[in-house]
Amino acid sequence: MARVTREEYLDTAEKLFAERGFYGVSIAAIADQLGLTKQALLHHFGSKEKLYGEVLGRISTRFEALSVPPEDAARDPAATVRVFFLDLHTTARNHPDQSRLLMRELLDNNQRAGSAGKWYLRPFLERVIRMIQALPAWRGASDAQALAAGYQLLGAINYYSISEPTLTGIFGEDACHTLDTQFAPQLGALINSVIETGMPR
Repeated sequence: MARVTREEYLDTAEKLFAERGFYGVSIAAIADQLGLTKQALLHHFGSKEKLYGEVLGRISTRFEALSVPPEDAARDPAATVRVFFLDLHTTARNHPDQSRLLMRELLDNNQRAGSAGKWYLRPFLERVIRMIQALPAWRGASDAQALAAGYQLLGAINYYSISEPTLTGIFGEDACHTLDTQFAPQLGALINSVIETGMPR
């Protein structure tokens, strides 16, 4: 049998966590998908919590790759926001399990929220806040105001990226392909609206 790489461990874990949530997946189930024993998987990651943390950490790293150099961001904050969210849409389309997992994390995290030692997505959300606050129409916005605006864009992107199987079932492949060609331009219009309108008064 070919040697399984660490990325393959994380790919399989991400897929299963996305499908079933943190509580619906056991280490044994992940190991079985990989053709390993539970003990072999634990040898690499130590616990299900640590494996889950590495999966979230890898998603955070993907988000980091979307960063715009600070000097570019300072020069044109509107272009920075526009490019960032459109690139995020592309990333979400290329990694739909990532979006499913993030949605599940928001829904299923109540038990762990009080004891989470590390919030892997915090730097990403803080970057979203700072990007929104750098926009001329958002100068002086509180963190909560900026996050509310960014969260609406994140919600649209992630909700769409996980909807393809259901929408295809409802409307068919041709209609979903047409929808796909329309989503990015409309997302762009929504991003422009956030950029230009600014915070509610």
